[in-house]
Amino acid sequence: MNDLARLLVLVGSLCLVAGLLLLGLNRLNLPIGRLPGDFNWRGRGWSVSFPLATSILLSIVLSLILWIVNRFRQ
Repeated sequence: MNDLARLLVLVGSLCLVAGLLLLGLNRLNLPIGRLPGDFNWRGRGWSVSFPLATSILLSIVLSLILWIVNRFRQ
């Protein structure tokens, strides 16, 4: 049970950091979620967003960060 509690604290901390990072990026007026290749459909009373380009960009950035961290750990 102790391991589960630690895991939940870690996941909660990561969510907090990600939320604060998104708030900071929003204040800098970076086009996260509005890049070319992000699809948005709007109708009467509904909207659908599919941020394909943003997802690919975040995947590349996170992969590079994790690769760099892994290189320093070895």
